[in-house]
Amino acid sequence: MLSSIQLQEYSQQGYLVINDFMSPAQRQTLMQRAVQLIEEFEPPQKRSIFTTDEQERSSDDYFFESGSAIRFFFEEKAIDSKGNFTVPKQQSINKIGHAQHQLDPVYKAMVEDLDFSSLGRDLGIEQPRAIQSMHIFKQPNIGGEVGLHQDATFLYTEPKRCIGFWLALEDATVDNGCLQAISGGHKIALKQRFKLSENGGTEFETLDDSPWPAKALELLEVPAGTLIILHGQLPHYSAANTSNRSRQAFTLHLVDDTCDYPTNNWLQPLQQS
Repeated sequence: MLSSIQLQEYSQQGYLVINDFMSPAQRQTLMQRAVQLIEEFEPPQKRSIFTTDEQERSSDDYFFESGSAIRFFFEEKAIDSKGNFTVPKQQSINKIGHAQHQLDPVYKAMVEDLDFSSLGRDLGIEQPRAIQSMHIFKQPNIGGEVGLHQDATFLYTEPKRCIGFWLALEDATVDNGCLQAISGGHKIALKQRFKLSENGGTEFETLDDSPWPAKALELLEVPAGTLIILHGQLPHYSAANTSNRSRQAFTLHLVDDTCDYPTNNWLQPLQQS
């Protein structure tokens, strides 16, 4: 499915941009399904907020069990200090994750139609396994920053073999928090591993404490329908959404089933049938 030129770009940059990968009808299908799921969702008293700033999470079963469920995580600025919403429910969600690609018929059918497994095999994944999916909203004005990170930190395998597929459901610009990446940064060492702690909760294990390369980030401004493929060790980032437009995206991560997926990885997915 990928040309030799595309494979070369991915090898050099650690990412690959494919325009017009998804049709407007496919994008609308996922966005409308998300609206429906949020409408049916009854927020619990204890609301799980997604933030990348915290270095350790306390024991949060709602978060831990999301690898085999469909869970809803809130924007930090969507809830005040008393636990009350500052915005309507539809505008409060940071993301839906992490198993809708297996549990929801609409997302599952879309993942099958787009055939990410074939793309994964083109890029060296011998036995592709869809391990995690997310519908990310980057809500207008309150969509939070996602710090510079490598996906393999959170989806660790031995040997390291993880690929992310990031689909722009809406236009992604510098104003609403488009992706930014260190081109070629996939060739540096994996810096951290996010795992279950022996004392409960989770922790970051430092694997390499050298600083990030002193290199400007590439702005990946892309129109709706674009696919960005991300190497699992590529450092990437997205700024806060300061605009009045959302920046919805759907992501899917593949790992290689020929690799070991440790039992102390924070995300433990459903077993494939």
